[in-house]
Amino acid sequence: MNVIDIDKLAQISEIEFSDIIEDTISGLNRMRIFLRDSTFIDIWYSLTNYDRYAYHWDRKNIDGMIYRHNNAPHKKWLRVSTFPKHFHNGFEDRVETSEIPKRPDEAIRYFLNFVRTKIKNSEIR
Repeated sequence: MNVIDIDKLAQISEIEFSDIIEDTISGLNRMRIFLRDSTFIDIWYSLTNYDRYAYHWDRKNIDGMIYRHNNAPHKKWLRVSTFPKHFHNGFEDRVETSEIPKRPDEAIRYFLNFVRTKIKNSEIR
């Protein structure tokens, strides 16, 4: 069993992204990040398959949008060049390539930079 250091990811989040993060709650293989805009991010890593993950920003209570990088091998997304990696860009069925890094510490920074940019550029209100 491979275990991701979720506490390290929480520390990166809280220190490097304190301008957008209100709080974090972490467990063995998952973390919830509460953002200052009243939305949240769920991060999950499989306990049985080190390579399986999901980074999900849920904005349903604000504007109905979701943003998620994951690598669940859904046959529906075979056309995506980075399959099984893919990115749900705003909606479940709007799927694009995913360039999220493989290393968890790089992936959390990549995703939180995306979130920060979206919030700061006022693309999402």
